Amino acid sequence: MKMMTLLIVCSYLVISTFGKPQFPEQEKDPKFWRAWAQRTLKNALTLEKLNTNKAKNLILFLGDGMGIATVTAARILKGQLSGSSGEESLLEMDKFPFVSLAKTYNTNAQVADSAGTATAYLCGVKANEGTVGLSAAAVRSQCNTTQGNEVTSILKWAKDAGKSVGIVTTTRVNHATPSAAYAHCADRDWYSDNEMPSEALQAGCKDIARQLFENIPNIDVVMGGGRKYMFPKNTSDVEYPGIAKHSGTRKDGRNLVQEWTDRMKDKNSHYVWNRQQLLSLNPNNVDYVLGLFEPGDLTYELERNTENDPSLTEMVAVAVNILKRNPRGFYLLVEGGRIDHGHHEGKAKQALHEAVEMDRAVGRADLMTSTHDTLTLVTADHSHVFSFGGYTQRGNTIFGLAPMMSDVDEKPFTSILYGNGPGYKLLNGGRENVSTIDYQDNNYQAQAAVPLSMETHGGEDVAVFAKGPLAHLLHGVHEQNYIPHVMAYAACIGQNREHCKSSSGTLGLHPALSGILALVSVTRFLC
Repeated sequence: MKMMTLLIVCSYLVISTFGKPQFPEQEKDPKFWRAWAQRTLKNALTLEKLNTNKAKNLILFLGDGMGIATVTAARILKGQLSGSSGEESLLEMDKFPFVSLAKTYNTNAQVADSAGTATAYLCGVKANEGTVGLSAAAVRSQCNTTQGNEVTSILKWAKDAGKSVGIVTTTRVNHATPSAAYAHCADRDWYSDNEMPSEALQAGCKDIARQLFENIPNIDVVMGGGRKYMFPKNTSDVEYPGIAKHSGTRKDGRNLVQEWTDRMKDKNSHYVWNRQQLLSLNPNNVDYVLGLFEPGDLTYELERNTENDPSLTEMVAVAVNILKRNPRGFYLLVEGGRIDHGHHEGKAKQALHEAVEMDRAVGRADLMTSTHDTLTLVTADHSHVFSFGGYTQRGNTIFGLAPMMSDVDEKPFTSILYGNGPGYKLLNGGRENVSTIDYQDNNYQAQAAVPLSMETHGGEDVAVFAKGPLAHLLHGVHEQNYIPHVMAYAACIGQNREHCKSSSGTLGLHPALSGILALVSVTRFLC
């Protein structure tokens, strides 16, 4: 079956004649499509026996800003990078058997931000934009609304249950997404005490970097960027000595890395700050690792220094190898965080290559775990006003031009466009002629309809791809805060544990859920 699929994919090599891509001859025959559909149907029917095992391990891949349009464009890019036309390609997440949609709005925002959404899919409650690890009773930037409104995350639920836990991100480890796993903060931008107003500090609120080391002691794996927030103000960075913007930021004089190193010195722990140090670790001899690979966010994958900076895939591989040694299992949060940054900057090529790299990490984790006991989800926190269209032909480069001109100014346009952002440019009172510039440059800013210094998020639902134990509980359209409750239920952690009494390795499901599964089975045979 796998060989047949490979042959089909390989057959999609595009041959261009007079500028027009030619699709494979076999696609003209209806038998080709019917046979493909029948194979797909046969595979779908094997899902009749649902996986009701207990999830020993939980992995959440979060593509920040990875809306459905981004997923589709990344799929095409992945295929084109391997030499095919791209449209028929499969991302690793595409292979997951269950897909649902999540509604991303925040309690006070129709179009969400990454902090409120992170609180939803990590802590299980919807929240206000700009706040992390706090209920909707908290107000952004108001320190006095913090106490009493804290909500805990699934990472803490897993840690309390004896599992190993980890956070891997391409952003700062104290950025919005990862911070909701451990912090309770009225403002997502309070990275260190340097970014906090004096009244908040005087009122006793803690910066996010500090909370990383104090709120959930001994997080087993932490990898990403954000070095400068851990060191005293003006401390020269180890990788960029003498560059002021990379120096330490902390006003309290604390060296959080040294404090961590001292506290963990008897626990098989390692602090690493470059790729060589990370890859030289023997996971069998490591219980804890703190990896901070940049002063701020990690560089884009297209610009990554492969000598010093690990890829997301490499970080995930090391993390899984360390975490899976725990016989009780693990919880791992993986963020492809710079997909979002690429879109905000209007740099679609950067964003899509980030998405493809995150998908590689999904594939690597898949090879290292089993669907028998590992529930893996891939989703996004929100979308962007990113689109691609223009009636492009089969095999057109995803970064290429549409095969038509504007009806108004008779100028060409790229297939990829943004609804707003920095790509809005006027030259001599008109739209820039993209045929006169290198629109396939890594940092080309795609044209936008409305001028903004930074492109905005989009408000539509995002996909949730799921596989492993109880993955079928992600179906239809759900509120985003449903996600950690499903994961916790599957792993018998958190608040739902009445169904976890079976000693056979499968879950003694709640009677209502058992009834639903029975109905699904009966319906299949009646239809």
